[in-house]
Amino acid sequence: RNKKRTLKKKRFEMISVSPSLVLHKSPTFSFFLNTSIRQNPTCRFTVRSSFSSSLQQVEKSSSSSSSLESRDLVPELQSPAPLPAIKAAKRVVLVRHGQSTWNEEGRIQGSSNFSVLTKKGEAQAETSRQMLIDDAFDVCFTSPLERSKRTAEIIWGNREEEIITEFDLREIDLYSFQGLLKHEGKAKFGAAFRQWQVDAANFNIDGHYPVRELWDRARTCWTKILEQEGRSVLVVAHNAVNQALVATAIGLGTEYFRVLLQSNCGVSVLDFTPRIESGSPFICLNRLNQTPNSPVAAGSSGGRKTSKRIILVCHGSTQTDAEAGNPFSGDQTMNMLGVIQSQKTAELLLDMNVSSIVSSRKKASVETAIAISRVQEAADCLGADCVPRNVEMKQMENLDVKNILQQSKKDSSVISSLRPGWLNGFEDIILSAVWDQSEEAWQYLLKELASEAESERVVVVVGDPAINIALMGHCLNLKKDWMGSFHLDAGSISVVDLPDGPAGRGVIRCINYTAHLGRWSIPITRSTVEDEMF
Repeated sequence: RNKKRTLKKKRFEMISVSPSLVLHKSPTFSFFLNTSIRQNPTCRFTVRSSFSSSLQQVEKSSSSSSSLESRDLVPELQSPAPLPAIKAAKRVVLVRHGQSTWNEEGRIQGSSNFSVLTKKGEAQAETSRQMLIDDAFDVCFTSPLERSKRTAEIIWGNREEEIITEFDLREIDLYSFQGLLKHEGKAKFGAAFRQWQVDAANFNIDGHYPVRELWDRARTCWTKILEQEGRSVLVVAHNAVNQALVATAIGLGTEYFRVLLQSNCGVSVLDFTPRIESGSPFICLNRLNQTPNSPVAAGSSGGRKTSKRIILVCHGSTQTDAEAGNPFSGDQTMNMLGVIQSQKTAELLLDMNVSSIVSSRKKASVETAIAISRVQEAADCLGADCVPRNVEMKQMENLDVKNILQQSKKDSSVISSLRPGWLNGFEDIILSAVWDQSEEAWQYLLKELASEAESERVVVVVGDPAINIALMGHCLNLKKDWMGSFHLDAGSISVVDLPDGPAGRGVIRCINYTAHLGRWSIPITRSTVEDEMF
């Protein structure tokens, strides 16, 4: 048995996953060598028509697409592609691999398999392992590429269950771009490289549309992941493929490539809840890109530097939150847990030079805003700055939506803010009112960010989860129907970068980040609700 296992391992290691080696084109068909390894590994050829109806439909739609410089997000106004029905609630945790040698060099990796984890990458994977060490996973999927496999092995540790290698989890196929330094790609491919930078959804190379192919592959991966038994699933893969997995799960198209960031060893969580009538499950993005490093540290957003940023802060926990998770309770102050959470958030934001803090008028939001302001203004005493910071504080009525939520005729005990997709429980008229009011708030925040007096400007917004979810929806140019696709916890932060300024599209650096709360945060993989609530 050991001899057979060794032979299978050697056979797999001899197979390159570079597209130039596994793709054989003919005028009619494309042949892909599927090297997916399961518990009973087999190698087989699959045949797919390169002129499928779905591809023709995509090509047709691209003919009327906007110019390369357009950065507007226009989501498809339709439900996500149907996914397999599930019998019980399922949580899927996505992790990007740690820093690789080619990440460090600035070399385009694609689905090539020549880079390995750096020492920093190994350390990042170990940090993620510690983050997830107490959480019980039933199964682990990983890409076949070495940088992903090694990250999965570190995180999986001494768990007995076998890691499943899935070929379709490999990184985006970039064909002739792979192996080039970025300046080499620019020099060699010119306009094509420019298109890859500014209009990736319509980027074509070697007769392929890599991002479109990736989105198709991500949908296939979801079918395999959800059909696997187990309620808690770990998936370790790559930047682009994890973006595609998140986007396809909640129904976003290829125009959202590079909008939902995935940093090295960043953790994203999706909750899948079965429907009573069966069919495709309800899907909620519980968190996005919880990283080993600070989410507000200096860095690029989608490969571009940013000087304009909005940080959405959920106020600390209140007594009613602790007792029932009621999302539309009255105007209450924070409890002791909320005070700790607000202080932890203030400490995290000490690394940022905050320009202004805009909060709801509700007591918990005001208390959280004051805590952030005091730490900011004491930056010189705390050694974070050489001079005191002057932070402008404002309160905005449009950030108060609890009064709207209180008008709901739904049973408040059923609509718990701890439940994934809890905003779906409200009537359409209630959600419309929240959405309209939040749009006014979003436009005000963009004006607040547009100050020409400061080249770099950071605006902190403090409110409850409902308003912050709606603000993210406006940033992504979504409709109110998407509000139930996101989740935020008390004390969490979400970071929106605008690298092209307030008039450009937003890039989501993280959603529902809670690592700064330490022991006071909700664990990543453990469900926050009882089974019967599903």
